[in-house]
Amino acid sequence: MNADKKILIVTGGSRGIGAATARLAIQRGYAVCVNYLQDRAAAEDIVGAIAVQADIGVEDDVVRLFERVDRELGRVTALVNNAATLESQMRLEQMDAARMHRMFATNAIGAMLCSREAVRRMSTRHDGPGGAIVNVSSGAARWGSPGEYVDYAATKGAIDTFTVGLATEVAEEKIRVNAVRPGYIYTGMHAKGGEPGRVDRVKGMVPMQRGGRPEEVAAAILWLLSDEASFVTGAILDVSGGR
Repeated sequence: MNADKKILIVTGGSRGIGAATARLAIQRGYAVCVNYLQDRAAAEDIVGAIAVQADIGVEDDVVRLFERVDRELGRVTALVNNAATLESQMRLEQMDAARMHRMFATNAIGAMLCSREAVRRMSTRHDGPGGAIVNVSSGAARWGSPGEYVDYAATKGAIDTFTVGLATEVAEEKIRVNAVRPGYIYTGMHAKGGEPGRVDRVKGMVPMQRGGRPEEVAAAILWLLSDEASFVTGAILDVSGGR
């Protein structure tokens, strides 16, 4: 394995922003692992990547994911915490605790577990070469998603705080930690919430008067991973058309 090889894990990488990120990274010379939960075919459709099934909300699965990458690609140098879940639109008084636990297990705790494993491999404290982590937050962290997904929004608020805290914690260890905060993006996530056409309904609230494409978010992620962002850490970059 070339010591200068860029090795990237993208969680939730089989579709949407994750898949766009994986494809762009491959074009730019990364060795890529696409993590997926259920859709093996979609993950394996990303040419040039290895596909690894893991539920990132489960600690043993996360450890297994990183150990597989160690064996097949080498020591990870870049991580994109993209995996997230969303459930049906509803108000808080309709939600049960099980839903809240599912939401936080994947969206917040999963990102923390993956980042822990990445730091153990990247940090100069562990004889690592350094690296970069990009967390995928959401405009919901700022807007709160009232009447739809306040639990999802809360998990993304946690991601914002985690990004700033971890960035400071590992800044002297050659690891940069940043986040992108997408706005209304055309992905399959909205169908999971029960409204496939949600972006078209709400795009009038965006100053640019349109929804975004996964590729536009991927470009921001790849910039944050790159040496062009070498003096950027603890930043949260809105990719939201001005909203």
